[in-house]
Amino acid sequence: MGGQFEGSLLLLLTTTGARTGESWTMPLAGMVDGDSWVVFAANGGRPTRPGWYHNLRADPKVTVEVGTETFTAVATFAEGEERDRLWTKRIELAPFMADFQATAPGPIPVVVLTRQDRAVSSDA
Repeated sequence: MGGQFEGSLLLLLTTTGARTGESWTMPLAGMVDGDSWVVFAANGGRPTRPGWYHNLRADPKVTVEVGTETFTAVATFAEGEERDRLWTKRIELAPFMADFQATAPGPIPVVVLTRQDRAVSSDA
């Protein structure tokens, strides 16, 4: 991707609705950190967190699609030094995220998606 998303990867995150129990899939820009994928609940700096973030709080088990690969993962919420390290890395890759933080009601949540299985499907 280019423009403001330069350095980001695009993934599809499927969560289970906290209220509905239905599956919801959202495209998100994120980044790789070691063997994990990291996404940020910035919601464009709005005063509310995105729906997928609330879904993850209720049920951290997700499905992730990156390119031709689909796998299950578990979401954890980075805190302290880990959050600071990941946030700094994100700002280096996508400086516009600092603008989102400037208008957000508090620290933007950093979510680490840790793979739980081998690829479910791959066309590679």
